[in-house]
Amino acid sequence: MKSLKELFQTGCGPSSSHTMAPQKIALFFRKKYPGKRFRVILYGSLAHTGKGHGTDTVLRKVLGDDTEIVFNMTETNIEHPNTLDVEVKDGTETIAKHRAYSLGGGAFSIVGEPAVITPEVYPHDHFADIKAYCLDKDIRLSDYVFETEPDIKDYLETIWDAMTDSIKRGLSAEGVLPGGLNVRRKARYLYLQRHIDESPETRENRLVCSYAFAVAEENAAGGTIVTAPTCGSCGVLPATFFYVLKTRGVTRDAIIRGLAVAGLIGNLIKKNASISGAECGCQAEIGSACAMAAGGLAEIFELGLDQIEYATEISIEHHLGLTCDPVAGLVQIPCIERNAVAAMRALNSLSLADFLFATRTVSLDTIIEVMYETGKDLSNRYRETSEAGMAKLYHVPSDKGDKK
Repeated sequence: MKSLKELFQTGCGPSSSHTMAPQKIALFFRKKYPGKRFRVILYGSLAHTGKGHGTDTVLRKVLGDDTEIVFNMTETNIEHPNTLDVEVKDGTETIAKHRAYSLGGGAFSIVGEPAVITPEVYPHDHFADIKAYCLDKDIRLSDYVFETEPDIKDYLETIWDAMTDSIKRGLSAEGVLPGGLNVRRKARYLYLQRHIDESPETRENRLVCSYAFAVAEENAAGGTIVTAPTCGSCGVLPATFFYVLKTRGVTRDAIIRGLAVAGLIGNLIKKNASISGAECGCQAEIGSACAMAAGGLAEIFELGLDQIEYATEISIEHHLGLTCDPVAGLVQIPCIERNAVAAMRALNSLSLADFLFATRTVSLDTIIEVMYETGKDLSNRYRETSEAGMAKLYHVPSDKGDKK
């Protein structure tokens, strides 16, 4: 598996697949063909949700305002759901044409161009092998990460700072998110709604959800966030970690250890399945984020390997089949609320694993495989194309106030 530096990336939202990767692709061609004009054809999910995700905006920002963007929503004979063609123009003549793929989490590839090869730094690709190694050496999962990547702690420190910054910005922001859905920011409202008779359970729910809303709303507004593992699921992990840091007396060092384990789990899913909503539905984004948060929390509280595995497995299992159906192609409805719900589910998974780990029957490696097969079986209409589900049946409120 690759370095955690390729999983946790700081960048601007709203989408790692639809914004961050196309920006990198555009920068590559801008450098390769200086002074030329471009025509970009988007296919699959990039075509169906590109406007809502700002794909056309970021491409023109890099390639030039005169770049022609074509949204091809009919072509289905493509190898990857996030496909684009880049035509290079010299006057009216097309002098070159290239195909590229946005692979999820900000990664990309360009056909015919040397791949940017980054080293495989982890010697194991499955949790069972990592677990056996840790048991043999009597070390924790975070120790395994630090042993494999000796310099990763400093990087994770910067990642945590970026996560907390996004929470703080989101909690202080108000107003309506861009895009035309008239979605109001709710993080600050949630955070400030204290009640005298508020139960501990209600307070936990309110605070965790406010933190998740804060980050997800920052993402929807195009603010700076950390992919965890994607832009669309960026609020789950920081919300849970920030909550236990503020309320459970955990140390910053424990948080960094939790990030190391969360990243390891995200890497396992990315390697053996997918973290792309366009490829496997929202289970690959929100489900993976919930698993990363639950496993990371278990490490923070120094639970055993079996408990960490169970917390992670529960989180994936109970997001199986979750569709990716963003209304109007925006990362707002139902995406923002899903971050908050998944954050609470991560805490629930942690509690269940703490009590019931000895009864578990399903391995983490198995449930990752199940998630991948489930995602592949989902209709492409439910894989970030905005053609079904909420995106189809929810009607954007008009000036008359009607909605469905």
